[in-house]
Amino acid sequence: MGKYHSVVMPSPRLLIGRRSIQGAYYMLTTVVAGRESLFVDDTTVDCVVEALRCSDREHRSRTLAWVVMPDHVHWLMQLGNGNISRCVQAFKSRSSRAVNLHRGSEGSIWQRGFYDHCIRSDQSLLTQANYLIENPVRSGLATKAGEYPYCWTRWPSATE
Repeated sequence: MGKYHSVVMPSPRLLIGRRSIQGAYYMLTTVVAGRESLFVDDTTVDCVVEALRCSDREHRSRTLAWVVMPDHVHWLMQLGNGNISRCVQAFKSRSSRAVNLHRGSEGSIWQRGFYDHCIRSDQSLLTQANYLIENPVRSGLATKAGEYPYCWTRWPSATE
């Protein structure tokens, strides 16, 4: 196949019921192509984090929490301007360009599609933030919440 990789199409089930509601809160998950452990160094993770921050600066999102795992990203955010698909596409495009520049590679680093869950209550927001921050513990990358270097939340108590 050379430098081109086969692309796995996202499941149409991911699109069922997807609605973009500006101001709504979403828990998003997007996965690295081939589940490659790509995000294992500070510079590569910084490329992803800067893409999240750029989304906020462009008012596409308001980030509440994130975790960059070796082969996927969880992002808890409030949707700003535009729709959820365009917001995620802009994030993936910007982060792919930055990671490729850092690695001297080209092409998308992400699988097509993403998983989203609309959050409907304040309690669910905190529950999702805790789930996100505890993901590295469940994966064996940390022994306690808040220890993993590649995560952040607006709620300091979520990391204690």
